[in-house]
Amino acid sequence: MTSIDPTSPVPKYFQLRAILLDLIERSELPVDAPIPSERELCARYGLSRMTVRQGVEQLVAEGRLYRVPGKGTFVARPKLEMPLRLVSFSEDMLSRGLRPGAIDLSRRTVPADGRLARLFDVAEGTPIHVIERLRTADGEPMAVERAHILASLAPDLLDRRLADRSLYGVLEAVYGIVFDAGDQTIDAGVADATEAKRLQIPKGSPVLLLQRRSYMGGVCAELGVSTYRADRYQIHTALGNPPPHRA
Repeated sequence: MTSIDPTSPVPKYFQLRAILLDLIERSELPVDAPIPSERELCARYGLSRMTVRQGVEQLVAEGRLYRVPGKGTFVARPKLEMPLRLVSFSEDMLSRGLRPGAIDLSRRTVPADGRLARLFDVAEGTPIHVIERLRTADGEPMAVERAHILASLAPDLLDRRLADRSLYGVLEAVYGIVFDAGDQTIDAGVADATEAKRLQIPKGSPVLLLQRRSYMGGVCAELGVSTYRADRYQIHTALGNPPPHRA
């Protein structure tokens, strides 16, 4: 689509969204490039300023554009696809050609409460290590990770240096813990003041809330509870059409 079709049932602002998105995806508007001004878009496509504003706002809300007060609206970086497989943050970033980082926020050992006991399938009071880290990619904050690990499997883990290291890598190299299965739940949420400050996003921004259990030999060894920036991630999965049932 290169022009607005006034006879189309598709709203004009949504047609403009599609035009701008096509320019972005064909790299005619590269990352960090300014988009045409409202006045220029109005003249080019024969639209009212309100319609143009609505189309641009849609792309800002989707994280495809960003605004700089007093300067204009620019093309945002493409979102990363959320990995739907058992892989560490460090491995995922390295596979994308990005430099993974980890900043320690807190670490402690706690007795498992009722919820943790159920998730790990252990008795209440079982010692659990809790390690909270800010994860970065090329220095940009991407997620806050809270790893819960059975203390019996890695007794002195809290004494080890974990900054800018893969936790999964340390668990494998030092303790022989290799995860072979897992399950993951992803929910939508909004960033509170603390999370927003850590992730360098406005308070109330959309985030993805992940809960992942990682297993070794059928035993839940790690529970990860993470907050990911929704403006930097999207979820993609392949879909198939099952063959028709034949009696």
